[in-house]
Amino acid sequence: MGSWIATMAWGVGSILWAELVRDSYHVLAHRWPLLYRQHVWHHRVFRRDLTVANATSYRQAQWRNDLPESLVMLLFTLAAWWGCSQWMPSYQWAALAGTLYTLAFLVSCIARGSGSEWARQATDATHLPGSFTAPPANWLVNRPYHWRHHFDNDHAYYCSTFTLMDKLMGTALALKGKTVAVTGASGALGRSLLLHLHQAGAKVVALSSKSEPITLTVNWQPLTVKTINWQVGDEAELAELLEKVDILVLNHGINVRGTRTLAAIAQSYEVNTFSTWRLLELFLTTVRTNEDVALKEVWVNTSEAEVSPAFSPLYELSKRTLGNLVTLRRLDAPCVVRKLILGPFKSTLNPIGVMSSDWVARQIVALAKRDVRNIIVTVNPLTYLLFPVKEFFVSMYFRFFSHPEVLPQSATESVLPEPEVGVQPK
Repeated sequence: MGSWIATMAWGVGSILWAELVRDSYHVLAHRWPLLYRQHVWHHRVFRRDLTVANATSYRQAQWRNDLPESLVMLLFTLAAWWGCSQWMPSYQWAALAGTLYTLAFLVSCIARGSGSEWARQATDATHLPGSFTAPPANWLVNRPYHWRHHFDNDHAYYCSTFTLMDKLMGTALALKGKTVAVTGASGALGRSLLLHLHQAGAKVVALSSKSEPITLTVNWQPLTVKTINWQVGDEAELAELLEKVDILVLNHGINVRGTRTLAAIAQSYEVNTFSTWRLLELFLTTVRTNEDVALKEVWVNTSEAEVSPAFSPLYELSKRTLGNLVTLRRLDAPCVVRKLILGPFKSTLNPIGVMSSDWVARQIVALAKRDVRNIIVTVNPLTYLLFPVKEFFVSMYFRFFSHPEVLPQSATESVLPEPEVGVQPK
């Protein structure tokens, strides 16, 4: 059994090594002018809809960028195989998997460079035109994920097959230039999120129930943030703004603590659950184009009350309901939906919190840039164990025992047939 495990480890490891070499070459190509002069051919080839601008340039890009990249991968995977053959010869054939994996890329690159349309369609999957059918993937590079490297930020999203290196480097989500709106902006966490998002290069918008504009302190200087006043129940009034927002952070909430009156129940669910839910759905209606699918996101603060007590029953109940609704909606969401699973931080809602809101916000932004979809920041180690298990099984339950909305055969067709000329429809 141990021998089989070691063989598998060498085989899988050699493939991961090949991808690590390729992604490292890609990063270097963006930072070393000598390599970038060749790599830039790859960026010149595609239009925003991923159609090829020029067939000749596409073939040149294969010879100038993809071929050298494949040869570097081949060199390093052969070096790994040679090292294994010297020190652990019994596993050398497993270590050869990375070399065979690289040869497949080399052959397909030569075929594309020679003008084979079949090779382009079959082997260049992340550059094929057409509608995006899913948001950017988490662990594997799909078309929306790679589209962002070409047309959002070419100093991020470097990975070609697996997203591991981007996650390690913090380049799996670029915030620079993004318009980010934060609800609950007048609270401690809201202000801290605005500050750290601004420092990451985002254009921040504060959504607050208070009329006073939000002011941050940046480098010991005051900075007034664009502030939009809104109230729970008036979510529809934000529709025009949300059209222009790339990332919506749903952070507002209320904590009635030990109160259990009818008014407290209604208020807790209205603010913590239904208002957030309405804004989430309103934002998702703005995701229409390929660019929206690739760039738009929602971050929902559901709290670690999803899996542990917060010593405030109505807060727990309303947040758990929100968390389950978000888990259900994620199954069909047209863009990325992240959860913020936060432990007790000091704020007006929780004056005895043990974490600072500034530290929590810094961790949220750092983990989002690593494309973590369930962002857990807490001092309770059990949450890191319990929440992933809970989220997995609840998501599987919803997937098996519910179904998505059935759409018409064509989004442009009417559900009803067109009436005949001269016949009035009923």
